[in-house]
Amino acid sequence: MTDLNGKQEAVRNAIASLKDKPGALLPILHSVQDALGYIPADSIPEIAKALNLSRAEVHGVVSFYHYFRDTPPGKHTVHVCRAESCQAMGSKQLESHIKSKLGIDFHETTADGKFSLEPVYCLGLCARSPSMQIDDSVYGRVNGDRFDEIVNELETSL
Repeated sequence: MTDLNGKQEAVRNAIASLKDKPGALLPILHSVQDALGYIPADSIPEIAKALNLSRAEVHGVVSFYHYFRDTPPGKHTVHVCRAESCQAMGSKQLESHIKSKLGIDFHETTADGKFSLEPVYCLGLCARSPSMQIDDSVYGRVNGDRFDEIVNELETSL
């Protein structure tokens, strides 16, 4: 199965299994993103047609919610907490360090495809601020040096 066929199959499976549910658009978009890691632009017309929506309506939902991506994610996704506790404990400096180190901004992926950077508005580690999550691992009391250590460990494992 080619990559294109895999994408099309994931989109069609999501549509077929969810289109008859009330408010099907969000569940379909979540299903596609769960399967592919993002919402391919070429899937929007197919989703719109199945739900009798305009392409603009579907695109509007994808672009409105920060959770949805319209480009493939990196091998690892870095989520930086931007909630009040983390901000009070230095997350702005951490955020700047991460952006500088990776050479990307929020909602972007490094040119080598290793890392994507996303904001998050609470990881539940307020007592260990500032915090971040990389893939399924959550880290507290992160500063620039600790971030560099974690990223270096991940890069050696790639």
